[in-house]
Amino acid sequence: MPRISRLKINTMVPKLVPNDPRVREETVSIRGKQYNYIIGEPDSQPIETVFLIHGFPDMNFGWRNQIPYLVSLGLRVVAPNMLGYAGTSCPEDLAEFSHKSISADIKELATRFVGENGQIILGGHDWGGAFVWRTVLWYPELIKAIFSVCTPFMPPNPQWVPLEDYIAAGKLTNFKYQLQFAGPDVERELQSEAKIRQFLNGTFGAKGPNGETGFSTDEGVIFDNLPKLGPSPLVSKEELDHYVARYMLQAGPSPMKGPLNWYRMRKINYDEEVALLKNFKKVDAPALFVAASDDIALPPEMSAGMEKWFRDLSRAEVKSSHWALTQAGDEVNKVIGEWLSKVLDGAVKPSL
Repeated sequence: MPRISRLKINTMVPKLVPNDPRVREETVSIRGKQYNYIIGEPDSQPIETVFLIHGFPDMNFGWRNQIPYLVSLGLRVVAPNMLGYAGTSCPEDLAEFSHKSISADIKELATRFVGENGQIILGGHDWGGAFVWRTVLWYPELIKAIFSVCTPFMPPNPQWVPLEDYIAAGKLTNFKYQLQFAGPDVERELQSEAKIRQFLNGTFGAKGPNGETGFSTDEGVIFDNLPKLGPSPLVSKEELDHYVARYMLQAGPSPMKGPLNWYRMRKINYDEEVALLKNFKKVDAPALFVAASDDIALPPEMSAGMEKWFRDLSRAEVKSSHWALTQAGDEVNKVIGEWLSKVLDGAVKPSL
């Protein structure tokens, strides 16, 4: 790869604020669905295009620390609001939410920026991390390099096992909360603006006067605790207002339906991914996994043995809860920047 002029960049680039003029918001029709995204572009010709995929209950604004930093490296950054989230469609057909289907959506969206045969760098967090590991399997030719924050790679499963059975056998007990999320309770209970605000505040780490929390991996959302919680240390009032306003844009019986559908896809994803088993051996694209030391939902030890599924896997760990993108934003940026410098043969040159 030809060496492009190096850029010396500070990782402490100011994060995005709601309606930040450094990025623009667009909505396009993709395979019959409306996708909303924000895009940030450097002043000169972009070195590469990066897609950032958020998780639950986040949205593209969850990458607010990373987007300006990556743009400062000379990269174009596209961050979609994923299917079911405010500004993007929420189809009635649950099959539209499969990793295979949404990978096809991202593939089509990417061609608008890099052309039919171009490549992107793909990054994800939480469900976005799980999703990007599947996108590289469905569309390996699309991906120049790939990274995930918090979410380790899990290979396609050759046998269907319900999550309930795993938990009953003492495995994946950190996913017990997902049984609640896949059911009706959260969608039914969280419909008003006030409830959505309490839920997001609690999910982002708020605590009550006696240490109460709004979420646990055993119980999921602890509804009775939500009104007791103080402000989250991870989002400002302005940022939380932005999240709530975007959630309330979602039409339908509950703003939570689309986001929760991501937890209702296990069997559909399994059935589709059986086809991947035939040819899958290893991920060829350079990959990075960034673990969060204090992530109770996705503890770092879940990534044990990942190396055997990759030809070129880099690893890092940051001191953070699950919300590493914001809680340890500068550290995450440093790790990603140094990895990109290696992957892009010095085309970007981050500095402290």
